[in-house]
Amino acid sequence: MSSTHNPGRVAGLWYLLLIVIGFPLLIYIPSKLIVNADAAATVHNIAAHERLFRFGILGNLAAGVILILFVMALYRLFKGVDQNLAVLVVIFGGVLPAVLYLLNAACDLATLTVVSGGNFLSVFNEPQRDALAVLFLRLHDHQFTASEILAGVWLWPLAVLVYRSRFLPRFLGVWLAIGGLGYVILCFTAVLVPQYQGKVFAYCQPAFFGEIAFTLWLLIKGAKPMVNATTSSPAAG
Repeated sequence: MSSTHNPGRVAGLWYLLLIVIGFPLLIYIPSKLIVNADAAATVHNIAAHERLFRFGILGNLAAGVILILFVMALYRLFKGVDQNLAVLVVIFGGVLPAVLYLLNAACDLATLTVVSGGNFLSVFNEPQRDALAVLFLRLHDHQFTASEILAGVWLWPLAVLVYRSRFLPRFLGVWLAIGGLGYVILCFTAVLVPQYQGKVFAYCQPAFFGEIAFTLWLLIKGAKPMVNATTSSPAAG
């Protein structure tokens, strides 16, 4: 089946694109620019690799738009299973996280403003400007932590939809539900006992692979909603 006539494969393509964009945003760019506990070194790296930092901003903007397209593809796929749950997927998995992506882009633009300097910033000395730039970066991180609750909550209605769908394997629904619980636990850990966040992530990581399995299934096998027999039967008329 081609992706044109297979809404599952369309959703899988959007999901794959999000994963591809997410790698440099979450791993590569921070590893190249952010120096923990050293504001001056972090600001120096951003100034020296400004184009890389700007690509990260564009990545956040693109991810916000692609996320909406992705959840709309899921809505078209699952609205026949349960429209109310499909709407929850759109809200928790698309609209709200997309807003946070745009806010992260704004925070990073504010960081660039501080790093590049300006006449209105002359009232601050250099260490103060460095601290202000890192403050905007920390706000970016805190917004990411806040988004983890959405990363968990949106997976629960999606898991129920997958489990009930009959055109996707039920084990994927169970795996997604466990992954959603993992994200919620990780979010609570980051807020209440942040010193254990790394350990909790390591324990929960296998649960998060359910999203990758879901993506691969959509890409390789695809998914097409089953036609209701009553609407296709001549006797229905």
